[in-house]
Amino acid sequence: MYEATVRRSFSAAHSLREIGGKCEKLHGHNFIVEISVASPALNKEGLVIDFRIIKNWADQALGELDHLYLNDLPAFQGKNPSAENIAHYIFTSVEEKAATDDIRVTRVTVWESESAKVTYTGTDHA
Repeated sequence: MYEATVRRSFSAAHSLREIGGKCEKLHGHNFIVEISVASPALNKEGLVIDFRIIKNWADQALGELDHLYLNDLPAFQGKNPSAENIAHYIFTSVEEKAATDDIRVTRVTVWESESAKVTYTGTDHA
């Protein structure tokens, strides 16, 4: 299995409900996002996929979050816009764009700070 990963970033604000502490107050992050896709074989050019394609998918997904108050977005109504839920949202968004037999999203990692990250691997991956 071959895996290709791109790293992108976005800035956004959120407040996390019912967890206690400072994070319940409005605050923001410069999130770093890593998106990985995989294929069992390389394409005719010898690539898993052109990095530009993954970057485009990532930019589309992150563009829906960038410089916004995440709590106001429909995707996070009724749930905290936590790093975990952000990773799930991005995974699902990119997965829809990558829906082919040969390419699948394997993981999305969201870094909230230099020392804190979450990885979502989908429901059928370990």
